[in-house]
Amino acid sequence: MCDMCSSEEIVYKIELEGTMLNVCEKCSSYGRVVGRIKQAEPAKAKKKQGKTAQAVGEGVLKPKKTTETMQIIVSNYSELIKKGREKFGLKQEEFAKKLNEKESVIHKLESGQIKPNIELARKLERFLKVALVEEVEVEGGEGASSMRKGATDNLTIGDMINIR
Repeated sequence: MCDMCSSEEIVYKIELEGTMLNVCEKCSSYGRVVGRIKQAEPAKAKKKQGKTAQAVGEGVLKPKKTTETMQIIVSNYSELIKKGREKFGLKQEEFAKKLNEKESVIHKLESGQIKPNIELARKLERFLKVALVEEVEVEGGEGASSMRKGATDNLTIGDMINIR
């Protein structure tokens, strides 16, 4: 099911505001397409398999549990960035130049006003030699969207979009 509009069709994996989502073709335009998802066997073929298993007496087929690895930014990223910069003895302006970023971005990161995307977080990790990104194993197909909603009380664009 599409994480944004609840359509049954899932075709793409996109990154939207640092979150990985499984979406339909229409919703894929709202984020950066990371990859195309291979379609599972058609629903008719699944129904036939279930009936065959019941007829043979094997019971109902259980769906396989799948795990997905998600990359998330650690909650204390602003402290880690500021302490790392100070450890190198750099001012925000100097630090921004070395990273090829705007000074205002560095200021907002350190004050916690904005959260870095995965790409920027990796750049900061390499320079400061700190861990800002952690990988989390999520079970089940719906796990990614339920984890995303539980991780923050803030609304995202995906939560607010109502596609007709």
